[in-house]
Amino acid sequence: MTVPGFHREITARGFRCHYSTVRDRIRRDLPQQEDFTPGPPPLSIRQVTGWLTRHPATLTDQEKLHRKAVRDRCPELASAAELTSSFAEMLTTLSGDRLPEWITEATDAGLPGISSFATGLNSDFDAVTAALTTDWNSGPVEGTVNRIKMLKLQMSGRAGFGLLRKRVLLS
Repeated sequence: MTVPGFHREITARGFRCHYSTVRDRIRRDLPQQEDFTPGPPPLSIRQVTGWLTRHPATLTDQEKLHRKAVRDRCPELASAAELTSSFAEMLTTLSGDRLPEWITEATDAGLPGISSFATGLNSDFDAVTAALTTDWNSGPVEGTVNRIKMLKLQMSGRAGFGLLRKRVLLS
């Protein structure tokens, strides 16, 4: 008898328990077959996303094999990975002149998330092109703003004046 069938049978007889309780009890108490080897655990979304979005040069040989197997099984995922990596390359090399072709490819791919992203880029095309072609960024300003926000948050808390004074003077 299977676990779901057993669970249905005992709950029909009035025993109140969750399915997971019955499953765990059966796994613990029933003897395992000697020649039984469990299969590999299922892939997590985080693993597959990492394989598809990271630069291929940073992947291990095993991860490259997994990445190829996942891309071979699902053509939509392969298309999404290709579009993602080409956009990442545009970001890192500041080659915004390739943006119109990328938007056309992404829209034609018909992938819901990527197509809507491409449409959003098209809505403010000049700003996106400028962001992808200039090396200016607001990183230092954002770091200062975050530090000020952290200090302001600490001042509104229960810290004493001495601690706050040291915190402001040391930063």
